[in-house]
Amino acid sequence: MTTELLRIATAGSVDDGKSTLIGRLLWDSKSVFEDQAAAVEEASTRRGEATNLALLTDGLRAEREQGITIDVAYRYFATPRRTFIVADTPGHVQYTRNMVTGASTADLAVILVDARKGLVDQSRRHAFLSRLLRVPHLVLAVNKMDLVGWDEDVFRAIVAAFPYDATAIPLSALHGDNVVERSANSPWYQGPALLEHLESVDVATSHHLGDARFPVQYVIRDGASDYRGYAGQVASGVLRPGDEVEVLPSGIRTTIAAIDTYDGPVDAAFAPMSVTVRLADDVDVSRGDMVVGAGGRPDVTQDLTATVCWMTDEPLRPGSRVLVKHTTRTATAVVKTLDQRLDVATLEPVPATELALNDIGRVTLRTARPLFADDYAENRATGSFVLIDELTGATAGAGMVGS
Repeated sequence: MTTELLRIATAGSVDDGKSTLIGRLLWDSKSVFEDQAAAVEEASTRRGEATNLALLTDGLRAEREQGITIDVAYRYFATPRRTFIVADTPGHVQYTRNMVTGASTADLAVILVDARKGLVDQSRRHAFLSRLLRVPHLVLAVNKMDLVGWDEDVFRAIVAAFPYDATAIPLSALHGDNVVERSANSPWYQGPALLEHLESVDVATSHHLGDARFPVQYVIRDGASDYRGYAGQVASGVLRPGDEVEVLPSGIRTTIAAIDTYDGPVDAAFAPMSVTVRLADDVDVSRGDMVVGAGGRPDVTQDLTATVCWMTDEPLRPGSRVLVKHTTRTATAVVKTLDQRLDVATLEPVPATELALNDIGRVTLRTARPLFADDYAENRATGSFVLIDELTGATAGAGMVGS
């Protein structure tokens, strides 16, 4: 039986307990192999500590030595109701790009706050970035409540100061209170434990179900049977045999003859299904083209105005050349203008002449060939893109159209 998948990003300030919380979820949901559990117990004993659940996620030697998270660590676990992919993102401001990476595909973000410290700048920054990235669901996890005596007033004050709508949960990741099971230490809290909420949150709202978007990944041909199909992953909307569609960039209209999968034909395909679409007419379609619903097309443009998070040491400046990877289509581009940069301390836009490592700013790109883009606020799949260094092929930035 297939279970729903929920992608989660955890974020917050340094030492708020993100790695410990994920370790607790893995440990208490019995998603830890025996050899992993034994290794954690051994390492904790060697350090003279109680079982240190953060060791389940802080996999890099530098992370273990410094007691901080540097890279984005992805962990997987499952319950009978749902499968989870958890991105443990760094808390340090210099690793903002890593947090953006982890949250960019998330259905839900957990913002951790130390109950003793309340909301700090980095907590607010990560909450803002989660909203900027249009993560559909936010959880405010007020951790270390045991260290403030489970004081309800402390919890309520933090919730009142949080700038966005979120499901707020008081917990202690170290001791497991309100993580997998509800705790008797917070009788004043009537809401769900964290795992209860993760199992019940509506994943369907995380997928764009409006206009159909199908970027073509590969053309499948069989000369013996005259089979021609277009393989890819549905980015949004629903495709059905008989639907009228438009192929971009040609603009030719046709209808869907059939939709094939590994298990055979289907009557409908929706995000994020990987399928092969057959068209009724012999249309010239290549990798990087897009099949869209006839009722609403994306913006076909060579000028992209977008919010960009810059992720490499060499600054981005007007005139810089990059590759833009948008869905399955790649195009060379030049930076026409750099309009502003986000001041990560105040979260306000300021004038800028360049974007340095971890900077977030507004830029306009001119691409060598048209892209088929929606506004990121309307469609995360077709409103996002990756910037690639032309010389090295390394990822240099991530962008959100219009956002």
